[in-house]
Amino acid sequence: MATVTPTEPALSTIWTGGRRKLGRDPVLGPWVRNVGTIRVPVVDDDPFSYLARTICYQQLAGRAAATIHGRFVEALKGEVTPQKVLRVRESTLRKAGLSRAKLAAVRDLATKIRSGEVEVHDLSEQSDDEVIGRLVKVRGIGVWTAQMYLMFRMYRPDIWPTGDLGVRNGYAKAHGLAVSPTSNALEELGDEYRPWRSAAAFYCWRILETELA
Repeated sequence: MATVTPTEPALSTIWTGGRRKLGRDPVLGPWVRNVGTIRVPVVDDDPFSYLARTICYQQLAGRAAATIHGRFVEALKGEVTPQKVLRVRESTLRKAGLSRAKLAAVRDLATKIRSGEVEVHDLSEQSDDEVIGRLVKVRGIGVWTAQMYLMFRMYRPDIWPTGDLGVRNGYAKAHGLAVSPTSNALEELGDEYRPWRSAAAFYCWRILETELA
């Protein structure tokens, strides 16, 4: 099977209002100005394709994950749909590089979307909580994965993934804390960033790889 070479995705500028608001914050402001504009990959995948890709990427480094996802798409002959996933032999998908857990998760996603147990056709019309509530019904998709879907597939501006260690550590670094806040503590600390907590989370991630002059 051919090796897939990942390509650089096109980038989209988002949450510009968040950048302006957070740029005026006395603590985050200097970091925001240093990091600059928020740009994320352009996404045009349908919900199933995107979520299947997310499952492929879980717990893997970017290049390795991209290679496995590419082989997964090849195994489906480019037809990344619930119907196709359920028609293709499990052994074929395993040979593409999917672990047993990821294969089970992708097939559970396909089964529940096809049966209507998890409806994804109207997610754009639903509240953040409703989107999370639907997606976590799928094996292998937890609250964090659903929050990433809201942020980077739906571009929702006010998602605050307090269970993400990177967000907690970035917040601690920016505020000079010796110990990162707990998930529960960070929930309240994020209130001052409403309605742009997605932007705040993005900058917390970037703060970890940034140093101020």
